[in-house]
Amino acid sequence: MWSDQWNIIRKLTFYRVFNILKLGYSYVLAKHFKKVKVMGLPFSASIEPTTACNLGCPECPSGLKSFTRPTGRLDVELNQKMLHQLGKQMLYINYYFQGEPFLNPEFLQLIKDAKKHNIYTATSTNGHFITPQKAEEIVDAGLDRLIISIDGLTQKTYEQYRRNGKLEKVLQATKYMVEAKKKKKSKTPHLIFQFLVVAPNEHEVEEVFNLGSEMGVDEVRLKTAQLYDYKHGNPLMPKNEKYARYKKMKDGTYKLKYKLGDYCWRMWSSTVLTWDGKVLACCFDKDAKHTLGNMAKIPFVEIWKSKRYLGFRESVFTRRKSIDICKNCSEGAKVWT
Repeated sequence: MWSDQWNIIRKLTFYRVFNILKLGYSYVLAKHFKKVKVMGLPFSASIEPTTACNLGCPECPSGLKSFTRPTGRLDVELNQKMLHQLGKQMLYINYYFQGEPFLNPEFLQLIKDAKKHNIYTATSTNGHFITPQKAEEIVDAGLDRLIISIDGLTQKTYEQYRRNGKLEKVLQATKYMVEAKKKKKSKTPHLIFQFLVVAPNEHEVEEVFNLGSEMGVDEVRLKTAQLYDYKHGNPLMPKNEKYARYKKMKDGTYKLKYKLGDYCWRMWSSTVLTWDGKVLACCFDKDAKHTLGNMAKIPFVEIWKSKRYLGFRESVFTRRKSIDICKNCSEGAKVWT
């Protein structure tokens, strides 16, 4: 894990550090004094390679094909434009938002272009399209972090969330990645098993850490599930509340564990870009309902500093509970007591 952190630190420059300090200062002014203005540019971004997905996960609009926005994939030219406009202060790009990244046939070229800017790159995959050859290509492309979703340790538990998926393919993909890193004598990509804890698989939590160690992945992470329909319970909700975002109340209904505060660091630190250039404030805006501009038409800096973006930040810092995409988020929140 330390080598991964050091990999990020090595990409820091004086300009990038100075930019982060400016962002931090303006965030403090907004949080404590309600002076909502932005200094600097985001140092982190999520860029969407595609909205298409081969699976049908029940809490995912991509898997359910329930988007109102069009399905498509990011082309190399627009990605290069994004990289240029995001600025030299950009430190970290997660090439993932919705969809399965490896369904974009030009995905690894997106990574290669980002690496030319000395940017740390990450992505998340369901692992169904990683062959031995593709694994070597991933290592050669310079991807810094690869999150592999493994949400069950038997086919029965896995497919209850990862519908239409095959656990065997996930395990094979992991094996191919470990072997490719060894063959290329590469420390990257940092391999992470991500285990989304839901009711059907919560009994496997301890075992997934053992499996990760046995297979040679670098890290295992647990993730709580975002459930859209949770007030009266949900079949996917874990029985152990430490693995859930929700808490059962005396009347039998459920509420979010967290009490939202009128602040959010993401409004300063990061931004989200869809495959067709839409600029969003947050990764919880999965259907792009709060589009703040389109950098395929307007320079990103103008959008970042626009009245529209500023207005959204102000709403987060004054009436966050009223914003639909914030209601299921734990960022800037406190646990209920």
